[in-house]
Amino acid sequence: MPDRPLPHAALLGSALLATAFAAGAAPSSPPAVQEAPLRAHLAFLADDLLEGRGTGQRGGELTVRYLETQAAAIGLKPAAGNSYRQKVALVGQKTQVGASSLRFEAGGKTIEAAFGTGAVYGNGNGQPDTRLDAPIVFVGYGIASAEDGWNDFQGVAVKGKLLVAMVNDPQPTAAEPNRFGGKSLTWYGRWTYKFEEAQRQGAAGILLIHTTASSSYPWSVPANSFSHEQFHLAGPGNALQGWISEDMARTLFSAAGQDLDTLRARAEVKGFRPVELKASVHAQLKSTVRQVTEYNVAGIVPGTDPKLREEAVIYSAHWDHLGIDEPSGPTSGKPDHIWNGAIDNGSGTAALLAMAQAAVAHPARRTQIFLWPCAEEQGLLGALAYTRAPLWPLAKTAADLNLDSMNFVGPTRDIGVPGAERSSLIDTSREVAKQMGLALAPSVPDLGGAYFRADHFMFAKAGVPAFNVGSAVFSGDGSFAFAHDAAASNQRMHDFTKDYHQVSDQYDPAWDLSGMVQQAQFTLNLGYAVANAPAMPRWRAGEAWGKVKR
Repeated sequence: MPDRPLPHAALLGSALLATAFAAGAAPSSPPAVQEAPLRAHLAFLADDLLEGRGTGQRGGELTVRYLETQAAAIGLKPAAGNSYRQKVALVGQKTQVGASSLRFEAGGKTIEAAFGTGAVYGNGNGQPDTRLDAPIVFVGYGIASAEDGWNDFQGVAVKGKLLVAMVNDPQPTAAEPNRFGGKSLTWYGRWTYKFEEAQRQGAAGILLIHTTASSSYPWSVPANSFSHEQFHLAGPGNALQGWISEDMARTLFSAAGQDLDTLRARAEVKGFRPVELKASVHAQLKSTVRQVTEYNVAGIVPGTDPKLREEAVIYSAHWDHLGIDEPSGPTSGKPDHIWNGAIDNGSGTAALLAMAQAAVAHPARRTQIFLWPCAEEQGLLGALAYTRAPLWPLAKTAADLNLDSMNFVGPTRDIGVPGAERSSLIDTSREVAKQMGLALAPSVPDLGGAYFRADHFMFAKAGVPAFNVGSAVFSGDGSFAFAHDAAASNQRMHDFTKDYHQVSDQYDPAWDLSGMVQQAQFTLNLGYAVANAPAMPRWRAGEAWGKVKR
C-alpha cells in the first residue's frame, strides 16, 4: 500500500463534524489531543513508583489519587457529588498454594492437579476455608441460551456437582453457518459467562479446559491471573472456579473411561446432554480473604444545550493492572516483580487524561463524562459496579467509547471500530473517519471475543451502545494498516503479544505515540459527533443488548 501523508494531530478534526453542524451546534474548532501530556501521564502511570496499579494495593491508591488530582487540575467537574471517586466494594481472595490441594479420583486412580501447571483455581464465595467433595459432570460448552435453543444442562441434575466445561461456544456448521455468531466468539463463550452460569445452575464449582485456540491466549494468562489475588463484587459465588490444562483434562477423562475428543465432538451437536464422569473431585482451599474498597474515578464536562445536557457520552479506560508481587510470588528471585501495565492499560488511562484536557475548554451540547473504572483485570468489576449504580442515568447515556491497550507503534491509515456495527455508531464512525482522512478497518471475525473482554461490554450489557475503539486492527489480509514501514511496524505490534500480561509490559521512551494520539483524537471526535447530534445512537434491529431496558 503506497504511503500518503496523514494529518497532523492538531488538524485531525479541523472542522467540526458535519453531523454536529447539521444538529445546530455552535461552530468552533474541535479540541486537539496533545502528545506531550499523553506521554507524560503514560510515563508516570507505568513507572515502578505506581507498583503496577494493583487492585487493593498501594499502587492502586496512588493511581486513584493521581487521577482525581489531574481531573481537578484539568478542570473536570466531580461526577460523584463533590467527589471524583465512586466506591466499589470488593472481596479479595488469594489461594494459599502451599496449604491448598486439588485432586481427582477416577478409575481407582488418584490424580493430583498441581497448582500452576495442572490447574489454577480459587473461590468466589469469600470464604477462607473451603472443602469440596463432589462428583464431576462434563457439560460441553456450559451454555444455556434460550434464544439459540441451546441447553448444555438438560436432562442431568448438576446441583452440587463440579462442572468441567470447554471455553468458547459451538462452532458454525454448513447447515448453521451463523450459529452463535458464526466464527466470532459470543458472550456465551467467555469464561466469565461460564462462571456465572455455573452459579445459576447451583453447581458446586466449575473448571474450564484450557487450549490456546479456544481461549485465544496461552496458559500463562490464566496462570498469571490466578497467581495474583482475585477479586469479585461482594455477594455469593462459586466454591471452586478455575482452569485445568488440556493435558490434565485428557488424563482425568481417560481415567474415567472417556475420550476427551469424542465428548468434545458430541458437545458440538444441539441436543447434547451432560455426561456424568465416573470421577470425583476433592479440593481443599485455604484462602486469604479481605474486604476492599476500590474506586472508579469520574469527571464531567457539562453540556451546553439546555435540554441535551441532561444526556451524556462516556469515555472510559480502566486504570488498573496486576500490581506488584509479594516476595513469595511467581517472580520471586527475579529482578522484576512489578507488572507495570504500560500498554494495558496505562495507555488508555493517559489518553483519557489528555482527551479531557482538550475537552474542558470546548464543551459539547451533551455532557461528556471521563470515566476510569477500577478492577477491569478482575472481570470488568468497576464497570459492572458503575452500571449497577450509575452516576448518570443509563437511560440518558448516549454511548460508551472505551480505550484499552492502545497503539504505540505509529499512525495508521484506518481505524478499528469492532462492535460499532451493532448500533448506529458505525455510521457516525464512518463519517468521523472520513473527515480525518481515515478508512474504517475491515471487519473480521471476533475469534477471541474481544468485544466481551473490555469495560465497554458492561455498558452494552446494560443497554448502552458501546465499543472499544482501536486503530491498529487487523485488516482483511491479516496485517495492520500502518502508514509507514508497514512490515517493521507490524512486527513490533505482533511482538507485544509476548509482553501481554507480563512484567515486560513497560514504558519505552522511544515509542512513537503519534498513532496513540491519532486513536485518542478519533475517539474524542466521535464522542463530539455523538454529543452534538440531535438524537442518541440506536442499536441495530435484532441486537440482544438493544432489548435491555435501561
